[in-house]
Amino acid sequence: MTDPGTSRASTAVPRERELLKAARAGDRDAFGRLVEPFRRELHAHCYRMLGSYADAEDALQDALLRAWRGLPRFEGRSSLRSWLYRVATNACLRAIERAPKRVLPIDYAPAADPHDDLAEAVNEPVWLEPYPDGDLGLEGLVGPDARYEQREAVELAFIAALQHLPARQRAVLVLRDVLGFSARETAEVLETTPISVDSALQRAHKAVDERLPSQSQQQTLRLLGDEELSRLVERYLAAWEQNDVDAMVSMLAEDARIVMPPLPSWYSGREQVGAFLRKNPLCARTLCAVSGAGGWFRRQQMASLRSRRTCGTSRPAPSRATASACLPCVGT
Repeated sequence: MTDPGTSRASTAVPRERELLKAARAGDRDAFGRLVEPFRRELHAHCYRMLGSYADAEDALQDALLRAWRGLPRFEGRSSLRSWLYRVATNACLRAIERAPKRVLPIDYAPAADPHDDLAEAVNEPVWLEPYPDGDLGLEGLVGPDARYEQREAVELAFIAALQHLPARQRAVLVLRDVLGFSARETAEVLETTPISVDSALQRAHKAVDERLPSQSQQQTLRLLGDEELSRLVERYLAAWEQNDVDAMVSMLAEDARIVMPPLPSWYSGREQVGAFLRKNPLCARTLCAVSGAGGWFRRQQMASLRSRRTCGTSRPAPSRATASACLPCVGT
């Protein structure tokens, strides 16, 4: 993969130079038009670094403000895109120093006993957040493979694994593997050497590979295909609506896990998940009362499953407001 900024620098130079000259002269509107083509991808970059949609938005705003103030120092030795990534990456590195690491419940506490009461919700900003499909710009991509690749780059398992890396290793892996920057370009962004970049990338690969599943969610979806995925979601939704725990559990893998942030309680294994479902969201008492943690979880799952009729397929994806619907509450 190569840095698209390299080709952009040669094909869009005349217009970019005009905007750059105007922005350096103090034209804020020109600056806005100059950076707008990069805003979406920079936001996704900040999200990969930080694991939070809201934190990514804050980091991006900080980066754009610094880019505006530092524009006179941009000498054009690299593409504008590469320079903006440098500013955004440094904004993220500063944010990482100030904020706690974002995690999923499986990294927050041991698996719970399904026969115990649910733990109280943790409302501090510690949970990993999903990234809404609508912000990925998938509508401009041709073919399902390109869309799968974009989703895979913000898949929760991958983002969760990234959060366990030291900040600079995280930056190296994202810049090299996701964005396709060369070792030299990455070294320029991080103000280090290509040798140091290669060393950090090797260590990052080893750490991430230990945490990632053998097959990504997007690879699984590709193997299933849209039609089979739709049938599976319909069966799962029907099981929820009919309060059929046995039917639901029969669709789970042996190593299924169920998580539900902001509740830190999570359950591992088909039997444990089944016991939790019988005791909480699918028990008769919860269905009558629809209250407490079990009722809350059931309401969240029903809303989630209805939205998942479109998640992971080539059909329209949920909006930012329903982005949590794509959080994999049950998975392998």
